Amino acid sequence: MMARNMFAAFAAAAMMQAGCSSASVAAPETVERDIVIYGSSPAALSAAVQAKRMGKTAVVVSPETRIGGLTTGGLGQTDIGNKAAFGGIALEFYKDVAKWYSDPDRLVVQFPDEAKRKSVAEGIARDGSKWTFEPSAALAILEGWEKRYGLDIRRGEWLDRKSGVVKKDGKIVSIKTLSGNVYKGKMFIDATYEGDLMAAAGVSYTVGREPNSLYRETISGVQRREAKYHQMMDNVDPYVVKGKPESGLLPGIEPFDPNEKDGDGDSRVQAYCFRMCLTDDPKNRIPFKKPAAYDEREYEILFRNYEMGQEKNGLPWINSKMPNRKTDTNNRTGVSTDFVGRNYEWPEASYERRAEIFKAHLDYQRGLMWTLANHPRIPANVRKEISRWGTCKDEFLDGVGDGWQSQLYVREARRMVGDYVMTEHECRGDRKAPRPVAMGAYTMDSHHVRRHVTADGELRNEGDVQDSRRYSAWGKNAAKRASGGHMKPYGIDYGAIVPKRGECANLFVPVCLSASHMAFGSIRMEPVFFALGQAAGAAASQAIEASCTVQDVPYAPLRERLLADGQVLSLP
Repeated sequence: MMARNMFAAFAAAAMMQAGCSSASVAAPETVERDIVIYGSSPAALSAAVQAKRMGKTAVVVSPETRIGGLTTGGLGQTDIGNKAAFGGIALEFYKDVAKWYSDPDRLVVQFPDEAKRKSVAEGIARDGSKWTFEPSAALAILEGWEKRYGLDIRRGEWLDRKSGVVKKDGKIVSIKTLSGNVYKGKMFIDATYEGDLMAAAGVSYTVGREPNSLYRETISGVQRREAKYHQMMDNVDPYVVKGKPESGLLPGIEPFDPNEKDGDGDSRVQAYCFRMCLTDDPKNRIPFKKPAAYDEREYEILFRNYEMGQEKNGLPWINSKMPNRKTDTNNRTGVSTDFVGRNYEWPEASYERRAEIFKAHLDYQRGLMWTLANHPRIPANVRKEISRWGTCKDEFLDGVGDGWQSQLYVREARRMVGDYVMTEHECRGDRKAPRPVAMGAYTMDSHHVRRHVTADGELRNEGDVQDSRRYSAWGKNAAKRASGGHMKPYGIDYGAIVPKRGECANLFVPVCLSASHMAFGSIRMEPVFFALGQAAGAAASQAIEASCTVQDVPYAPLRERLLADGQVLSLP
């Protein structure tokens, strides 16, 4: 069954899971390949390309009908840090972006001020790569890879998470999708943002924030003191009727917890949003529309935040310019595109429940943009600026309509717990991964996970951490932490992408890998997923050749192969 967009896909998957789909489908088939890759993220595609180059057969079983994950879903302002940490298939993609824009016919319009300065359409690095791009360009490039490398991608195929994973003697034998199709392989790769195959295979994982004490970290767990950025204005009243706690809390706000301490663990997940692609080009702009499910109560904290002076902090978005007079737009300030606290169920939720959560996020963000552009309680100058923008007529034509994409920004969901766990210590440089297969290079970054009432009765956001300081308070170089040094690229260990020994002998997890909440906050970048997918594809191929478990893949030949294929594993 092929679904046109993510919301329709979730709904269709839920119907099939319940056995109530009335649509006609082809007779189920059995597909057998060396490597079965589940997901549509950059890791899925780079794993397939690497397997192909190593002479192995692979099939990408993609739940979504649009491949590329966030790379094609709006995240065109690539978050990464030091780009020198990336080579191999990751760098190949960003070089292909540069090649794409070298065709003048693909640059049809510029922002008005670009005549006076360098265009965002340029920005080619010395190595011939470009890291800013339109969603449609990214999709065209990756669909070009599908043809160039002869990738076998089966779209609209949702894992039967209840009974679709067959294991024997500690190995996955096959997976079944809700369409009834069966995929058999020698090796399997879970390249989803949620870790659905990993979970269904019985592999250990966690959801939420570990306590600092678990891995001797300093910024995991509850972070009220660290929550300095994207914060509410002072004196924002959290109650339905101002000054009256008995009236109840406004939507999405949690009560004060007197037993909670900074550093405590919990099951909360950092906020999701849509990375909007906007334009101020009148010929291409779709004005923001008020959704049918608009609920003004959801924006009361926005109104009150402005009443307390939010306007002085600037517009509530990061509106980064992309080629062809478009943007990649992300969360900023105390109330913005993040639907804080409304995604806790997502990692473990059924397809039906995910469809509901998806729609709630879509309704919220559509309503937010309409509110900022039109509501009289928003300052006039803010309304004037926001209303200049809109979604794009020529982007996300396969999305949910009106220029909105079908890819929710799932920043974090399940995280595997393997024999090796990446932590704050690797990110800071206190500990080095002994078997690096890729590199991370971004700040340890978490968006807020909740809105709550303080002991003083004020409304605060909690969970945002942006920390690039070198050396932790626990490491041998603790005294240097206060020097303000910036985080350097660090190795990601092979052990972080394979399950614990004895749990599953033929599964790789390059996206929902084994990492603490804050280490994952640094690793969770699309170039890293390209690189980790390549590592998984190479290791899977070598495991087949050596007839060994994923835990026993010899590191030396894996390292040699990755380096030969351009992967960066260390920097001076």
